[in-house]
Amino acid sequence: MPAGKERALRRRIRSVESTQKITRAMELIAASRIVRAQQAINAASPYTEDMRHVVEELAGTPEARGHWVFAGTGDRPMVIVVGADRGLAGAFSVSVMRGAEELLRRLSERGRRPVLVGAGRKVSAYFRFRGVNLDAYFGGFADRPHFENAREIVAAVSELIAQNGVGEIHLVSTRFLSLGSQRPVARRLVPIEPGEPSRGDQDRKAGTAPAAFEFEPGPGEIMDTLLPRWLEAEIYMALLQSAASFHVAQQRAMKAATDNADKLIKTLRRDMNRARQDSITTEIMEIVGGAEALRASDAAGAASGRADVYVTPEAS
Repeated sequence: MPAGKERALRRRIRSVESTQKITRAMELIAASRIVRAQQAINAASPYTEDMRHVVEELAGTPEARGHWVFAGTGDRPMVIVVGADRGLAGAFSVSVMRGAEELLRRLSERGRRPVLVGAGRKVSAYFRFRGVNLDAYFGGFADRPHFENAREIVAAVSELIAQNGVGEIHLVSTRFLSLGSQRPVARRLVPIEPGEPSRGDQDRKAGTAPAAFEFEPGPGEIMDTLLPRWLEAEIYMALLQSAASFHVAQQRAMKAATDNADKLIKTLRRDMNRARQDSITTEIMEIVGGAEALRASDAAGAASGRADVYVTPEAS
């Protein structure tokens, strides 16, 4: 029995060592992808910020306030959930899904059925398991998103807006603050908050002249052209930050898995050494017991032989 236990422990140690090699490799890959994801965020941030400032400036002009993006005249809200394509990243996907469910619950309490758009295979699997249908789904690029992916999402979103009379757009994603801080956020993109200060308001408070806009051919046509570009920038930034946060979460999860595998290997080796010692002790005891039995048998045989030699002359 101890020998069989030792063989089983050896097999398990080899299995854990193989898993440890995989987790260590995944940890290194995630660490290398974090750097590229941060570089992509830094490169896209100026464009996204400038687009956001332009929209905020337009929000303060009387000509644009009647547009649905600022007035929110539609009946249905839209929720865009940005998640991951793969797992093995700790609670990354769960935290995003919880934020999305909380937002959907609040919208349902208001009696409004949302239009749901998902980006990431985990988002689709999560809602499909719960019997919730997605109006649009995109996947396969969450690890390394490109601007074309954001354009594809916005093209589908624009069709859904026209078909369903959308008046609100909410975005649920993970915001990448730093390597040590990422958190899921749910924010409303459309309509822009009335009390949110625009860049022009800030300029007026600072005593500088705000930017002046002249609309040609008209504010409606300009807004219809500008807003998809703005949504593309916002969604692209959300995709980039979600990808960076995913890689950080995966690196942490794989490092924890590698460390746990190392601890498990040490425990299994300790148990294996104990089982080997038990096996050796058992074998020694069996050898000693066998030697003692042979010695006792030899002694009994010798005593019996002497008795025959002594008794035989008397018999004769």
